[in-house]
Amino acid sequence: MNQPIMFMLLLLAVGYFAKNQTLMIAVAVLLLIYYSGTGNSVLPFIQSKGIQIGVTIITIAVLVPIITGEIGLKDLQAAMGSSYAWIALGAGIFVAVIAANGIHLLQNDPHITVALVAGTILAVAVFGGVAVGPVIGAGIAYLAMKIVEFFSPLGG
Repeated sequence: MNQPIMFMLLLLAVGYFAKNQTLMIAVAVLLLIYYSGTGNSVLPFIQSKGIQIGVTIITIAVLVPIITGEIGLKDLQAAMGSSYAWIALGAGIFVAVIAANGIHLLQNDPHITVALVAGTILAVAVFGGVAVGPVIGAGIAYLAMKIVEFFSPLGG
């Protein structure tokens, strides 16, 4: 058994023990692609387009309450009268901007993904955290790296 497969099986086991269904599904899908013989054509596509496709799917999911009528313009107008809504609006903008930088970090520095997955699994398994995904984690990592670079004479 080669090292990448052993690593994937380790991630599958960690996902199982941490009860991280997303990680288990991701590993299982990648192993199926690998063993089906389509890996040489499918995996490069997933690597280059997967994050963008995932972000698109998340965006679609977020917009569902609008198309179903659960959230309308009246709701938006009513919410804007609340100071908490303005805080949520600012937080949404902040997180979206940070996540955009996270996408660039994941695309340009893929080894960061391993550390992000490990951190997420540790947080879920030990601290009762919620797996919010590598994009926002990468965005926060990117922001922290830029702060370190700013204050460090040697950079990161």
